[in-house]
Amino acid sequence: MDLLSKKSYYYDLPESLIAQTPIEPRDHSRLLVYHKNTKKIEHKHFYDITDYLKKGDILVINDTKVLPARLYGYKESGAKIEVLLHKRIDLRNWECLARPLKRLKIGDKIIFSKNLSCVITKKLDDGLCEMHFDFDGIFEHHLSEIGTMPLPPYIKEKLKDQSRYQTVYAKVEGSSAAPTAGLHFTPQLLKKIEDMGVKIVKVLLHVGLGTFRPVKEDNILKHDMHSEFFEMTKENAEILNQAKYEGRRIIAVGTTSVRVLESSCDESGKIIPQKRETKIFIYPPYDFKVTTGLITNFHLPESTLIMLVSAFIGRDETMKVYNEAINEKYRFFSFGDACLFI
Repeated sequence: MDLLSKKSYYYDLPESLIAQTPIEPRDHSRLLVYHKNTKKIEHKHFYDITDYLKKGDILVINDTKVLPARLYGYKESGAKIEVLLHKRIDLRNWECLARPLKRLKIGDKIIFSKNLSCVITKKLDDGLCEMHFDFDGIFEHHLSEIGTMPLPPYIKEKLKDQSRYQTVYAKVEGSSAAPTAGLHFTPQLLKKIEDMGVKIVKVLLHVGLGTFRPVKEDNILKHDMHSEFFEMTKENAEILNQAKYEGRRIIAVGTTSVRVLESSCDESGKIIPQKRETKIFIYPPYDFKVTTGLITNFHLPESTLIMLVSAFIGRDETMKVYNEAINEKYRFFSFGDACLFI
């Protein structure tokens, strides 16, 4: 098995298992528990996660907040244009996806409302372009009025409650997609976890559209990751380093939290406070320096996310877990069920 071949991370998924709507309540989604030492699989519900956590554990969550980043506008000629904010450059300039891109050229103006418009300033690779936005007041206020949640393309149903594409602890606006492993937590469940003596540490990574970007090259080493902004504070670095020193478990909620943890450490595994962009690409074989447990959803075939899971428990074991989930009719992707790897 060639672990550097994209095809090694392919699996067949019935379309009926792609979750179109979130489960209510949040913590009633299903939970597949995989034990790394024994390779045993258990089938539970997410609220059962407290059975697998213990006093002294560190639970690392990403408190990024999704922007209503999808905008619908029109050119001065009347042509309809859809814009998806990807990454903020500065106060008025963004990297964006736009479609139909072939209708756009540098200098074109797109009007979204009487108070918000933009001009194409540069065309980039991968269908991205830079746009300069014109507005009065606060940009985020305009977004909240006319923007919509940037749901992944495989979700066809309209989201009735926009808050269901946010974690209950979302705080810092800046993401183009949700850190979906965190969608399963309720405030009550988080309090129960804290009352057990589990320390919850909040880190930040603004999720970009690269999370949905397919790996096109068969040799995964040729895949170019989009960069994403993250922050590790001094206080949290100290908490995590102490936990590592004492041999306590550090369980990441979602692949975004893993990317923060593994991007923040030096070669010795010490967590260093910092805030910067990361393009870390985790695939087998990989030596995890910080992460000892992982809560995550089921990911797309041949995606960088399933490659990260394969680095954590092994490619063959990942395929075994995914085939088991398919046989048991788990729900997949952003609004789907969860896995716990411990």
